[in-house]
Amino acid sequence: MAKIKRRKKNKFLFSSKPSRPAKRGDIKGTLVNSAIVILSLLLVAFIFSFSNRQVQTGVPIEITFPSLPDTPKLAVEIYEQNPILDIEVEILNGCGIPGLAGKVSDYLRSQQMDVVRSENADHYNYEQTMLILRNENYKGLQKVAHSFGIDEKDNTRVKHIPDNKLSVDITVIIGSDFATIKPLVNYLK
Repeated sequence: MAKIKRRKKNKFLFSSKPSRPAKRGDIKGTLVNSAIVILSLLLVAFIFSFSNRQVQTGVPIEITFPSLPDTPKLAVEIYEQNPILDIEVEILNGCGIPGLAGKVSDYLRSQQMDVVRSENADHYNYEQTMLILRNENYKGLQKVAHSFGIDEKDNTRVKHIPDNKLSVDITVIIGSDFATIKPLVNYLK
């Protein structure tokens, strides 16, 4: 005869035996599992929030370009309107005021002169602004002197010291008297 197996009742739902008290390890495991579930839910919420912030819905940007003339000017046409004179000038700051050599360079460039270098002089004790002719370009010296309002025959301010190594026509050393040079002061205002 075959034995009939009885179906065992689930201990947790229909147990006739009184339940035994949970062990301490079971409580710890339950707490750890609960903490993992809560942290997982927080992580999912964080990822969802972060992804919503990273997705750009976009704002339409309208770009308008300025209208250009029908035919752009060639560099030759621009040069013919404002030719750069064939005078290569070096500017040296001899009074120690920061940025003054750059401002004087801008002034001479506005006068269509080619400033090839602007830097500090060997010292800052120059009392007078000096023009030093480095080659035989006397007409260039006259134009630079005129732009500063200096007489090219003034031997204290205008010197002729040839130096072919510099590859410039004129060296301008800005002295502490630059505030008395009216064309320069008017430009710097």
